[in-house]
Amino acid sequence: MTKYLLRRLLHGLISVIIVVGVVMMLVYSLTDREKIFGSDPMFSKKTSNIRETYKYEQWELYGYIDYVTYNEYLLQLVRNGDITETQRSAAVEIAPTAPKTTAGGKQVVSPFSEDDSAAASEMIHRFVEHYTAKGYTVVRLNADYYSKRTKKLNNGGKQVLFTYKDVPLIFRLFSYFGHIFTVDNIHYVSEETDIGERKLTFTLHDPAYTDPDTGKSPFSPAIIGNGTRHRYLLYTDNRFPFIHQHLLNISMGTSFSVNKGVDVFDTMTLTQGKYVKSLITYPTGLTELSADDLHSAVYIEGSRELSETISSRFDSDYSNVSTIKASKSKIGFSFVIGIISVALAYLLAVPLGILMARQKDKLIDKIGTLYIIFIIAVPSLAYIFMFQAIGRSLGLPSIMNVNAESWKMYILPIVSLALPSVAELMKWLRRYMIDQMNSDYVRFARSGGLSEGEIFTKHIFKNAAIPIVHGIPASILGALIGAIITERVYLVPGAGNLLTNAINANDNGVIVGLTLFYALLSIISMILGDILMAAVDPRISFSSGKAR
Repeated sequence: MTKYLLRRLLHGLISVIIVVGVVMMLVYSLTDREKIFGSDPMFSKKTSNIRETYKYEQWELYGYIDYVTYNEYLLQLVRNGDITETQRSAAVEIAPTAPKTTAGGKQVVSPFSEDDSAAASEMIHRFVEHYTAKGYTVVRLNADYYSKRTKKLNNGGKQVLFTYKDVPLIFRLFSYFGHIFTVDNIHYVSEETDIGERKLTFTLHDPAYTDPDTGKSPFSPAIIGNGTRHRYLLYTDNRFPFIHQHLLNISMGTSFSVNKGVDVFDTMTLTQGKYVKSLITYPTGLTELSADDLHSAVYIEGSRELSETISSRFDSDYSNVSTIKASKSKIGFSFVIGIISVALAYLLAVPLGILMARQKDKLIDKIGTLYIIFIIAVPSLAYIFMFQAIGRSLGLPSIMNVNAESWKMYILPIVSLALPSVAELMKWLRRYMIDQMNSDYVRFARSGGLSEGEIFTKHIFKNAAIPIVHGIPASILGALIGAIITERVYLVPGAGNLLTNAINANDNGVIVGLTLFYALLSIISMILGDILMAAVDPRISFSSGKAR
């Protein structure tokens, strides 16, 4: 069994890598990268050369290219000790214009100009040779004049020199999977930063819980870091699951539009809704009614110098904190709705499917078949709107409000998800049981004197349920993904429509991250389904891969 599971897991992980690679190829290579600017309000405000360089900066941010400006190259030479700051200052300014040449059948500006200073010309040649040898394309944009007579530049029209190269798919894959899991450590903060002693401190009395009246902290174990990215690497509180950690961090890709600047994993797991404020004591001793979560503090170099408010609250640059909100996360909403609908579907479908099989061609079977045909024939969007209209007429909430949660607003989404699943389970359970009823072992059991009830419960149902059992893990884990159409109709703030939003916004980081998430859930659900089938049916053997 162990060998089978390891082999299945290995094949699954290879499949995940292939799927993610195919999606990366689709979004990064086969989709027009200009589309990312369709929802970018900053792009339309920029003009001339600065508009062009902004495009390359964003393409690098999105992961399309590696982009290096001439100025960045010179600064790197200074840091490496190859040139002095004086040499950099003499070479940094390039001439406003350079002659055009023909390359690839079109006119482009040459990287070199006779008007460049001797220092600039030398460095430009080094810049071009260095990067063209690595397969980069060098681009030089001439100054864009509003008036050539007065040499007045258009807004953003200053001359520019840079180089770029598309990121290879294999490198993108290695980079992505290599950064999914990171372990926080005391060497995260730059060595040049004066932060004091780098260390981990274990305490039984978390200072984040300091009582404003007594100045003391209750019993609350925590591990606090200095030099780490997160201030708190492990802590306890009164929120499920009560023990939390930041030591091992998961990064599935950063969002650039759907939830700008936030990782996909955080987007799905962070709480939503209105702020939950409480009286907290900041590290400086300041007491304030706030929703800040001190346990989420992340190091941002120089952050206290940017704001008096920050410096009054925090005694170090561990000052970037998230907030505590009252409602569930996107996954939380999707899972609650999904898991209840799954439980409801099995509770209704199993007895109804058995009843239809036992009463084959009778009234109950015909009514059940009519319901199955209705669910299959009618488009899902149509009956969801129908259920929504019926529910609204009964006084049930037809949309979800994240800031005013009520158990009633879960009813319609759960019903809309459960009823199609009921029809699907009824259909297959009825079919499997009728097939089993015509088997030789059933006729043999009847001839042996077993009652119809014993035959159904001990033989027919047990064998017919095996294929149904295999789908249980997929149904449970699928609740984490959510339902796209249902969540859109009822405005559920869940994970279901996150992928469609990302596709519409060309948010590649979210698309790739969710692909990884969905693929992993699929692999896990298949393996759990196999284990569950083996537990139900002893004839299934993992060692041979064949029925005994």
